[in-house]
Amino acid sequence: NRRLINVPLIKGEERYTIDFEGIERAIVEENVTLFLLCNPHNPVGRVWTEDELKRLGDICIKHNVLIVSDEIHADFVWKGHTHKVFAALGESYAEHCIVCTAPSKTFNIAGLQVSNIFIPNDSLRRRFIKEIDRAGYSQLNTMGIVGCEGAYKVGAPWLDELKEYIQDNIQFTIDYIAKYMPKIHVYRPEGTYLMWLDCSQLPLSPKERDEWIVNDAKLWLNTGSMFGIDGEDFERINVACPRKILEEGLESWRRAYEAKGF
Repeated sequence: NRRLINVPLIKGEERYTIDFEGIERAIVEENVTLFLLCNPHNPVGRVWTEDELKRLGDICIKHNVLIVSDEIHADFVWKGHTHKVFAALGESYAEHCIVCTAPSKTFNIAGLQVSNIFIPNDSLRRRFIKEIDRAGYSQLNTMGIVGCEGAYKVGAPWLDELKEYIQDNIQFTIDYIAKYMPKIHVYRPEGTYLMWLDCSQLPLSPKERDEWIVNDAKLWLNTGSMFGIDGEDFERINVACPRKILEEGLESWRRAYEAKGF
């Protein structure tokens, strides 16, 4: 019986920011008790700074709001930015949060269904374990445990190479779209391997744009509307793939773009 209260991020030319006043207003007016934080943020690619996180945390602590911090993309943070674990901001923040991570995005083992949930607050952790036990889904599968342990023990060199490859793919995508599809604006991600593309300058409705991409460009992107009304003008691309596949996809989109005469 939860209700979702949406407070949109503030869209800037090159990055998004948090609407702190809007969040506090919504907490008070809607009697909010749980805040869902995504850091690094999917889909806009922001890596929230320590100051931003503390300001957000202070608002939630003031109004006794529990923070669930989804940090599943924490291993993908790019040059000039640093990921801050919410629970590591200080004791008061740790006592009011649940931190969620996983090896699934980093090491491509989502099929093993394993994740990590950190709850520093003893009372809250006991409540959580009780609910998990009641759900009957309290035990990890054997392959998930082994896969997680193996990834964290020996996966660092592979991950270092992967991050270099993905950063090159990000730059390639930014350069390609700027050169061949200039009416599409790319938000450079500070973190994650997901590209957030502003298509609002295209003379197409969200429905028309999606049909054009599927039928003409022969691509299946993540349409921004899946993230709510604030994402309707956007498309999302996953660039954590071989360069050849990325090039083929962008070239197909380019041909459809040129055929439309944009």
